[in-house]
Amino acid sequence: MGRPYDLAAWLRLLRTPGVGRESARRLLSACGAPEAVFVAKPAALRELIGPSLASAMAAEPCGHAEYLAVTEAWLDADASHHVLTLGDAAYPASLLETADPPLLLYAQGRLDLLSAPALAVVGSRNPSAQGIDNAREFAAHISRAGVTIVSGLALGIDGAAHEGGLAGAGSTIAVVGTGLDRIYPARHKALAHRIARHGLLLSEFELGMPPLAENFPQRNRLIAGLTRGTLVVEAALPSGSLITARQALEAGREVFAIPGSIHSPQSRGCHALIKQGAKLVDTADDILGELNWSAAAPPELPAADSLPDGDDPLLSALGHDPVTLDALLARTGESAATLSARLLELELDGRVARLPGGLYQRRGVS
Repeated sequence: MGRPYDLAAWLRLLRTPGVGRESARRLLSACGAPEAVFVAKPAALRELIGPSLASAMAAEPCGHAEYLAVTEAWLDADASHHVLTLGDAAYPASLLETADPPLLLYAQGRLDLLSAPALAVVGSRNPSAQGIDNAREFAAHISRAGVTIVSGLALGIDGAAHEGGLAGAGSTIAVVGTGLDRIYPARHKALAHRIARHGLLLSEFELGMPPLAENFPQRNRLIAGLTRGTLVVEAALPSGSLITARQALEAGREVFAIPGSIHSPQSRGCHALIKQGAKLVDTADDILGELNWSAAAPPELPAADSLPDGDDPLLSALGHDPVTLDALLARTGESAATLSARLLELELDGRVARLPGGLYQRRGVS
């Protein structure tokens, strides 16, 4: 795919001061192509976008030639780098169905994922251990069914969702709020490189764009628009994940939410969504069935020496909410030494997480 033949005209249109997506779409609708916009009669432009913007269109934006050179150099640097415009065959059809599709997309990686069935998985940047497990395991199960996982590369639930997506055939798309030549957050540098190799990085923001706060709500509308549905794993009130869920509903897409403890602030956003009509899900197959996607292959049976969670009395005593050691002592009747040793064993086995404040929580999707 590479670059559009009229890249210079597209970039000039989008970088003209004051010309936003709505004005640009109005110009393209009337003129047919970006080159035609710049040879249109001034009177026609004034009628379409007003005298002030029409006047701005007369001259190249400051730094246009330099930015065009930067973009062309980025495209030439790697065959996996692409710029897509509204008219390109690889432009995602799902975004064309939304109210505010981006006019231009920067992409790095597998363009075929833009036409694959996809599910957004979003949630808190400060999730519980169980939330991380849920995001990763739901995403992996759904990816193994051939469905692409879409998220925003943020810390917490987003990162776990991408990890899960990479574990299956569906892979993952990371929609970012910066230019594709920048990685944010820096802690996800290795993850972003894996996604670029095996999945797709996507942005509507020009190269060099830093992580500005106002970019991320815009980014969220693409996450919602690229997918058939959005799964919210954990979310506080208010949160960016709820913005994504609202944008999914506005785009006519399904919204799913995983319930949690009534005592956890990170569950309140999910509970609010469920009250408003989001579908409560407690297994990944709930989502696959709702969207008429084939279920993933069943997981392998545990090894003979691995005790199933349901047969472990301590895991049963833990339940699914964070709990103190004192509460576990009361529930189990064990001594503090015995209980602490067993909790450490389960923690090392990855089946229990130690939380701040002396709390413990079981991990894994049951």
